[in-house]
Amino acid sequence: MIEHVNQLGGQPPHIGPPPTDSTPIVWAWDTTADTLGGHAVKDAASILDTNERTRAERMIRPADRHRYLAAHLGLRLILAAYLNLPPQHIRLTREDCPTCGGPHGRPTTPDSPFHYNLSHSGNLAYLALATRPVGIDIEQTPTPQTVTDVLHTLHPKETAELTNLPETQRPQALARIWTRKEAALKATGHGLAQGLTHPYVSSHPTPATIPGYTLTDLPAPDDHTAALATTNDPG
Repeated sequence: MIEHVNQLGGQPPHIGPPPTDSTPIVWAWDTTADTLGGHAVKDAASILDTNERTRAERMIRPADRHRYLAAHLGLRLILAAYLNLPPQHIRLTREDCPTCGGPHGRPTTPDSPFHYNLSHSGNLAYLALATRPVGIDIEQTPTPQTVTDVLHTLHPKETAELTNLPETQRPQALARIWTRKEAALKATGHGLAQGLTHPYVSSHPTPATIPGYTLTDLPAPDDHTAALATTNDPG
């Protein structure tokens, strides 16, 4: 388990050694902040690329737009610090999807020797940097209704595990399943397009062992759950 999550605040990020094969790096930040890394979030559009700006402009609610801008500003500032590049010069691209071949597979940047993955939920963003394909996910604790809605879309063993728990424990257990599974599927580039059944990740406090992956839970605030997955494929 990664014991330390780096925090991005209002000042420029102080980075340490880059990620290694055995040590991915995780950063987190508050997407409601007005300033990140020495930059005003309201001015983030000047740093983002056309695709990011277009997506932000399509968001109707100002709060959603702010969180999106903050998430992508933070992403660029951290990548820029590790790559010694201006944040607006970093090119963000996508690999082809391994399921359909469309341009929405794993995120990548031609400027970097590292793999990265970004997730944001509620007011938090988490970013993973690794030397191998990586996926990260953070989620707010789901409602009991969400548990009911997805219970039978999971792996049969996960469905049985949740069913055998007291109802009060099921939302947190589902959060463990969801974040682990999404992190693993993001690491391969598949995402949730193929559903929630596979791989089996377990609802228990310790993740299941998945051949070809290293899967770990991450520290997160009490009302959130987060997980990280790296593949054994050097990419």
